[in-house]
Amino acid sequence: MLCRLRQCKPHLAALALALAFALPNRAFADSAFERFLETMWPRAQNLGVTRPVFDAAIKGLTPDLSLPDLEIAGQPEKPPPGQPEFVQTPSQYLREKSFDRLAARGQQLQAQYRDTLDRIEKEIGVPGNVVLAIWARETDYGSYKLPHDGIRVLATQAYTGRRKAMYQNEFAYALKMLQDGVPRSDMRSSWGGALGLTQFLPSDYYRYAVDFDRNGRVDIFHSVPDALASAAKQLAGRGWQRGERWAYEVRAPENGDCSMGVPEVKAPIGEWVRRGYLLIPPRKMTQEALATPASLLQPEGSYGPSFLTSKNYFVIKDYNFSDLYVLFVGHLSDRIAGAKSFVTPWSKSEQLKTKEVEAMQQRLTDLGFYKDKIDGKAGMLTRAAVGHYQKRNGLKVDCWPTSAVLRHMQR
Repeated sequence: MLCRLRQCKPHLAALALALAFALPNRAFADSAFERFLETMWPRAQNLGVTRPVFDAAIKGLTPDLSLPDLEIAGQPEKPPPGQPEFVQTPSQYLREKSFDRLAARGQQLQAQYRDTLDRIEKEIGVPGNVVLAIWARETDYGSYKLPHDGIRVLATQAYTGRRKAMYQNEFAYALKMLQDGVPRSDMRSSWGGALGLTQFLPSDYYRYAVDFDRNGRVDIFHSVPDALASAAKQLAGRGWQRGERWAYEVRAPENGDCSMGVPEVKAPIGEWVRRGYLLIPPRKMTQEALATPASLLQPEGSYGPSFLTSKNYFVIKDYNFSDLYVLFVGHLSDRIAGAKSFVTPWSKSEQLKTKEVEAMQQRLTDLGFYKDKIDGKAGMLTRAAVGHYQKRNGLKVDCWPTSAVLRHMQR
């Protein structure tokens, strides 16, 4: 039997806590969770939640300790599942069959909702094919059924998740959604608590959700006009530039420097072209477009396609912090509009395991090449740091993290 914490010696108390988490159905774990939920009452009350709504929401609620991204004493961290953006190579993630299927369906929906999409672009400034692509990536145009009770997910993440402070805020806003009439049955979510057809956290619901079908209520769960317009408002709120593309595919010159592929290195598109980064397929561009600041993106280092990315690329990246996610959404939006596949094919490069990328990031940090998070994700900054390391050590400069480069670092 578990002893009472105040009567236990320190090491026994720690053991008791670990056992309580490991056995979530035990009364000990439930009572600790219940006490935590009560601490959320003042925050919910400040958002206008009444006590009856609060009590109904938490009645019988238990934490879902099967979720990833939790910190549970005595248990190894369970990494987030369903994050192919961070564990697959571009050729695995950006599959032609997926684009063919989703683009064909997107074109059907574009015709079906043409008036709505035209209004969204006119009033909010975001093209309809872009929000259709987000809808496709998030919930497969609504055909993917979200598996979790959003209230339980948000409460669990607020209680013992790695980002407790953020989720405590989101849980309070989820209770406000209940207070404002959103049915609990509609609030199905991902493991991270995102809701609706285009996946909104509750705080973003209050920042950006809109009644675009003008029926007197905001419904991002069933109303396609509301969900797509809300996604457009979120992009606009984060800085979407009306009339600009998300990116341009280019062919990099032989002497190109892949270590420049970071957001901070910007130049007008016309300047990149003068340096030998040629637009493919060739296209006529206005002087205004040539003057647009852009960064170089090479998702596979010097292998595979290269892109010049505008402000709108990073606005989409705010929706999901992954280069592959943005490439998927951006390219799918182009395909819905009738474009063809990437001109340069993706290579068959291998992806290091998360722990190996973490080891590489740590070594690059120790050597002064990398100053960002140790997260096991080979993003822009990691690839650029690899390129700088390769230059410094006389290696082939391709900005791609491989086992051979890692072994070289660990000699």
